[in-house]
Amino acid sequence: MLTIETLNQFYGGSHILRDVSLAVPAGACTVLLGRNGVGKTTLLKTAMGLVPTRGGTVTLDGKDITRLAPYQRVRLGIGYVPQGREIFNRLTVEENLLMGLAPVAGRAARRVPEHILETFPVLKQMLRRRGGDLSGGQQQQLAIGRALAASPRVLILDEPTEGIQPSIIKEIGAVIRALVATSRMAVLLVEQYYDFAESLADAYAVMSRGRITHAGPGSEMQEKNVRDLIAI
Repeated sequence: MLTIETLNQFYGGSHILRDVSLAVPAGACTVLLGRNGVGKTTLLKTAMGLVPTRGGTVTLDGKDITRLAPYQRVRLGIGYVPQGREIFNRLTVEENLLMGLAPVAGRAARRVPEHILETFPVLKQMLRRRGGDLSGGQQQQLAIGRALAASPRVLILDEPTEGIQPSIIKEIGAVIRALVATSRMAVLLVEQYYDFAESLADAYAVMSRGRITHAGPGSEMQEKNVRDLIAI
């Protein structure tokens, strides 16, 4: 579904991504692991078009999207949940969710899709509340719901468990499993919480110093001592 090939990225004179290649297939959750500062978030931002690609290609279903703007990638079917959620604190929950429908034309863009409210029932109860009044876990559900509003085929998640309570982590894990199983969505998950990542991984990749150093099926993560790899 989403393919990244020999991607290179720089911040000033620093070479952040070094010939990174990664495939994110449909109907699977691919987890990307690594310590802080190794380039994981930069990779996601480059895949989303938030920073320009300095070298390499990004393709979606075989279509080269390397030079497309973020809104064009969203229209093609990529949803993105950034680290830190980045919801609109002064807008209501409903307004935040409607922002996710920006790529949708006509009347469908004026009403929050029912499947979002079924996926996250707590949001239905809080539609008139401001996003900034929600707890951290509720804000994360809101950010994911906003990304899902336009029914993307690819969902990119940057550390969705950061700073939220265990009960919400379980709910988010269940949502990701359901999306992969029932809608054949391609999920790319960056995560620091190893146990959460391992429980969802159909495939994994480990980054170190801007490179993919290890990769394989999720079922092999224990055998390959991936937990120790990301602790080094």
